[in-house]
Amino acid sequence: MANNFLSKSKEWIKFHVLRPSLLGMGRAIGPFSTVGNPPVFSNETFRWAKLLEENWPAIRRELDQVLPYNEALPNLQDIQHEQKVITTDNKWKTFFLFGFGVKAEQNCAMCPQTTKVLEKIPDLLTAFFSILHPNKHIPAHKGLFKGIIRTHLGLIIPGENGECRMNVADKTLFWKEGEVIVFDDTYRHEVWNDADSVRVVLLIDTVRPFKKPFSWINESIIKLIVGSSHVKEAVVHHKEWEKKFSKLFS
Repeated sequence: MANNFLSKSKEWIKFHVLRPSLLGMGRAIGPFSTVGNPPVFSNETFRWAKLLEENWPAIRRELDQVLPYNEALPNLQDIQHEQKVITTDNKWKTFFLFGFGVKAEQNCAMCPQTTKVLEKIPDLLTAFFSILHPNKHIPAHKGLFKGIIRTHLGLIIPGENGECRMNVADKTLFWKEGEVIVFDDTYRHEVWNDADSVRVVLLIDTVRPFKKPFSWINESIIKLIVGSSHVKEAVVHHKEWEKKFSKLFS
């Protein structure tokens, strides 16, 4: 009973206190970003977008080595429990390489070329293969903090054009294999895989660039997020999954 009450209290604090605070701080500093405040960015704004596109064949080959273990991979909500508000089924699988600066050593060892590319990206926070099963819909939602920028590298995009798509603000985007999309996930966004096979992107979060003193403010907030119980719990959940996954190779 006590543990259940504590868990519910933490969730209430996250939703009613931390979430509005992060959203408010993000909106306050967002206009001072050196890359502006659009829903979708030009790839030319980020030099590492080309790096990802140039190396996508090697990344795809390593993904192909991961996919045979698809059923054993964790759902997003298994790692980040708060994601249950947008997904509760087994149709959104993940393979984390980095999570808020924490390197998933076992997974990175399985994907050395991908890891080498990711380690060249400045201010990388998170990177994972985001695997959507057929007929998976992620409802409209918003990210928590504008001090982070999200990138998708298309790796497996099945079906006809339009079956795999994402709405960001008032824009409809279509992934293409080997191409990057960079966007601000604090804008309302929604995702569909209406194809009959899996859609996979390499999802990356990086620190949004600011001039001083706003860069200091942004870095301080991100450090608070990294040190939060929310992130620490996700790291624990992932390590628990890694132990189970490692038994497949023993």
